[in-house]
Amino acid sequence: MSLETKPGRSVVHGSFTITRNWKASPQRVFEAFANEEAKSKWFAGPPGWEQHEKSFDFREGGRETLAGRHANGMVSSFDCVYRDIVPPAAGEAGRIIYSYVMHLNGRKISVSQAAIEIRPESGGTKLVVTEYGDFLDGYDDAGSREQGTNFLMDQLGRSIGI
Repeated sequence: MSLETKPGRSVVHGSFTITRNWKASPQRVFEAFANEEAKSKWFAGPPGWEQHEKSFDFREGGRETLAGRHANGMVSSFDCVYRDIVPPAAGEAGRIIYSYVMHLNGRKISVSQAAIEIRPESGGTKLVVTEYGDFLDGYDDAGSREQGTNFLMDQLGRSIGI
């Protein structure tokens, strides 16, 4: 990932899909997103990251923010608005769709949308995360968004005991 400024305005589009299969119920996986205490167990920066700001309003139209400083001194911030929330029901999939803006050292680097599908499968859950990102003004993501999301999904899995 590079914060070098290139002349002019630009947008580079990217997308990825991440899938996990867990033995936990869809309701338990959904609660790991919907409950502030449960989410705080897995939704944080990497080792050495220090949280500076946090808000949590999990409802359609609600906002969530998270900001902090990485061990290398870089400050990142996540500002999300929940667009669609459907809790899983017996035998039915659930979903969470949100859009968010990321800043690094105060510079807006991306605007993204993520769709999280929580599907019942084989007595557990199939989680599918699909994200579409627009990377702005010369910011070179170089795959770090997908890598970071994989890191978070691994932390989520550990937090629900699988």
